[in-house]
Parts: sequence; C-alpha cells; structure tokens
Amino acid sequence: MQSKWDIGEPEKPTINSETEQLKSELLTLNMGPQHPATHGVLRVEIWTDSEIVAHAIPHLGYLHRCMEKHAENLDYRGIIPFVDRLDYLASMSMEWGYVMAVEKMLGTEVPRRAELLRILTAELQRIASHLMAFGTYALDLGAFTPFLYAFEEREKILRLFEEVSGARLLYNYIWIGGVWNDWTDDQIARVSSFVDVMEQEAKKYHELVSLNKIFVERTSNVGVLTVEDCFTYGATGPVLRGSGYKWDLRKNKPYSLYSELEFDVPVGDGERGVVGDCWNRYIVRMREVVESIKIIRQVIDKLEPGPVMGKVPKIIKLPKGEVYVRSEAPRGEIGFHLVSEGNDSKTPYRLKVKSPCFTHTSMLPHMAPGQMVADFVASIGSIDIVLGEVDR
Repeated sequence: MQSKWDIGEPEKPTINSETEQLKSELLTLNMGPQHPATHGVLRVEIWTDSEIVAHAIPHLGYLHRCMEKHAENLDYRGIIPFVDRLDYLASMSMEWGYVMAVEKMLGTEVPRRAELLRILTAELQRIASHLMAFGTYALDLGAFTPFLYAFEEREKILRLFEEVSGARLLYNYIWIGGVWNDWTDDQIARVSSFVDVMEQEAKKYHELVSLNKIFVERTSNVGVLTVEDCFTYGATGPVLRGSGYKWDLRKNKPYSLYSELEFDVPVGDGERGVVGDCWNRYIVRMREVVESIKIIRQVIDKLEPGPVMGKVPKIIKLPKGEVYVRSEAPRGEIGFHLVSEGNDSKTPYRLKVKSPCFTHTSMLPHMAPGQMVADFVASIGSIDIVLGEVDR
C-alpha cells in the first residue's frame, strides 16, 4: 500500500565520477525509552528523511511486570492493587472494571449509595486524567503555563481521593461488593465546590489553549485518523470520538447507574482542522470534563444515606465459567476477561486485560509516514497513552 511518504521513483541522477560516490539512505532515530514526548517508557524507532518521518516502530515491554500471570496466583481481592497499576493515572477506573467482572460471576448486589460513589469517583478520576492530558499536551507543544493550571486543579481531586482511600495515586478503594470507605457530607460539599470552580477553569483553558493560534496551527490537520482507521485498529474512547464516531459505553451499553444520568457524548466536529486530527481528539477530552461535571452534580443530588458494601463472602470462590466486562475509562474501553475453573479455587485460572492504550499505540506506524518530526510528537501526545497499561 502506498503511504503518504511515498513520492514515487526518484529521478535518476546523471552518472559521473562524483555522483557515483553519493548515497541516500534514511536516518534512524530513537525517541525514548526515556523521552518526555513518549509519555512513559516507550521507545519509538523513527526512520527519517531529513525532517520527514518515513516510518515509526513502537518498541514495547520496558514496563512489563507480568501482571496477568501474577493475577493467577492471587486471590480475587489481592488482584485489585495490581489492576490499579495498569493506567496509574486512572486507577479508580481500572479497579472498577475489574471488580465488576468478579461481581458479575459472584452475583453480588452492590448497594445504591456505593454505585453512586463509584460513579462520583470515576468521573472525578476522568477529570483528573484529562487535566493531566491537557497539561502535558500543552507542554509537549511548548506551552508551560497550562501545565501548572491543570496540576493545581488536579491536586484538589487527589487530596479528596487521599482522604477517602489513604493514597494519592494507587487507591485500592473500589472493592468487590462496594467501596472501602464512605464519603462524609463535608467531602461531598467540597466536591460540589470543586466542580463549580472547575467549570470556570474549563472555560479559561478553552480560551488559553484550545483557541490559541499557535496551538491550533500545531494540532489541526495533523495525525488524521478516520473512523475506518479506528475500526481497523479497534480504537475506542476519545481517539474514536475525535474521529467523529459517537460511541461511549456509559451511554451505548450503560452499566452501574449511568442510565439514570443525563449527559452528552462529545465528538470531533471539525470546528478547527478536520475531524480525526490532533485538535479534535484534544477538544473531545476538554468537552468531556464539562460532561463529567454534569454527571457529578446529578450524583450528588441523588446521594442518600445507606450502606457502601454489599454482602460478600470472606473467602471469594467463583463458580466455573468466564466473563468479559468492559467499561469506559478516560483513555477508552478497558476490558477484563476473567476465567474461573471452579473447584473451590481462590484464584482465577486466567485474567486477560484488553487495553485501549495498547490499541492506540499500535496506530503510530499508520499515523507517522509523511509527518514532520515535530508533528509526530503532537500525534503521540494526542492519543494520550499510559505505558503501565500498554505493557502490563
């Protein structure tokens, strides 16, 4: 298949003694494994013709931890801290997806208050994750101030998470059957105040970055992915929605209590550049922050006193069988395929994770050919990957 980089057959030079000595070949550059633009321990081997990227090969495995194999030797509760470390910028979303798989096999009923608190924490986590994406993406493209703004607001969320879970990054908060700890009225009131502030901050970020001429020039019409590309590779989340396809599990295949909540699913609309480019993927995340604020306000209105843990056996043993459960994490659909052999086993026979970041990383060789090196940096940032989830 002809790539964008292909420029056809080169003109045959006039042969003389001098040109016979000339050679033309691509230059190989390694971006990473320690490079700020790769957002983690990722090495991308780039073949360049001057400033033009001819080919890019992502090399994975620098953060491989045998997480799935470890899970086969741990009891079902003991696996939660390990799934926390998949997408460590969205740990709440990781552990929620896993415990839903166990609960589905166990037949556990989760109390309503616990379900609402799970949604509350997951949407706060989505805001925190998108703030990280916003700040680091601006940093990739040379703007430092937005990073500081984003971290100031993200810090408020982390402090709340620290109060309810005891940890700032890896929480082990969403447990099988509910959540580990209830939120106090004071904490809920502070969440309410936070979303009021965050709503105004989102408008400020839009004026500061989204409509900034330099940012628009750097991201629009760059790294275009069509809906067909997304379907071919299996892209989900903001990458798929940035290409204009309206698909969100919270809306299309509702789980927990999302069916009771009103919110929109933002998609790339080509307001700047073309649908499917870096700017459209970026703006989807920023608009999702506003939608998460809407969800959090509805959850707070619906919260009523009640238990936060359902009835769960002290020793969890699942019946023989298998389930596949997927949920909408900030970076796309995270899926858990859980297999149990029964036989009073306290550990899973197999736990397989379907990672959206792995899928999106596999799209880099498709995006790279024909781009300037600086535009390739913008393309990597726009898919917002976390290597803990890619390598596992």
